[in-house]
Amino acid sequence: MQKCKIGFIGGGNMAGSLIGGLISDGFAAEKIWVAEPNQQRREELAGRFSLHTSTDNLALVNEVDVVVLAVKPQAMQAVCQEISTAVQTKRPLLISVAAGLRSADLNRWLGGNQAIVRSMPNTPALVQSGATALFANAQVSDSQAELAESIMRAVGLTLWLDDETLMDAVTAISGSGPAYFFLLMEMLEQTGSQMGLAPKNARLLALQTAFGAAKMALESQDDAATLRARVTSPGGTTERAIGLLEQGEIRTLFAQALDGARQRAAELADQLGAE
Repeated sequence: MQKCKIGFIGGGNMAGSLIGGLISDGFAAEKIWVAEPNQQRREELAGRFSLHTSTDNLALVNEVDVVVLAVKPQAMQAVCQEISTAVQTKRPLLISVAAGLRSADLNRWLGGNQAIVRSMPNTPALVQSGATALFANAQVSDSQAELAESIMRAVGLTLWLDDETLMDAVTAISGSGPAYFFLLMEMLEQTGSQMGLAPKNARLLALQTAFGAAKMALESQDDAATLRARVTSPGGTTERAIGLLEQGEIRTLFAQALDGARQRAAELADQLGAE
């Protein structure tokens, strides 16, 4: 990876996180290009990382070996069509970090027969703690897949999917997932305050508990059900709380919520991919 040049079309938060992760891993800033229309954002990135910036997407494609498509999904078709002639000539590896855009639609907008890796990072990538699913189309070589994984690993965990349709499930689980945990933290904070805790103390307890539980799960060989059972003593406080949640059919409700997110991801992909 150290020998290649990487270009980002779009210099938003996700691009900034990937750039920061790459440089922290030892990737040379002088081998990174960013094309971004917003002058203030270009200046911020150049000042923070000492990389190359411009407003010219075509010049970037002609300069680099890997193009990371990091624009908003609604702008992707126009960007792909703008650079399609250049990518047909240069044949870079293309990595999309835009939610809800299928590789076939990206390939069509880019003129066809392009090596495309579709990725689905989540917002904890902003603090190098993301979970990213990857899917490679048939044009991606083994070495290109390794390169894409190395780039995305700069912001956290990566895993490959053999079936692109599973991206909708990934969106429901990890793409939207941070919001579910934020909601639980929010409820713990609010209820703790209602029980008499100072709001700042309720917040601290909720956040540290969430962090500690995730750390325990990551470092344990046991599954979540086993870990939960281990802290649920018979006749104790945790058993009472879990029992009330189960009476409210929390599992059914949560399954319905996740399936709703999965279905909406598929609907959005259909809408975004329509010509």
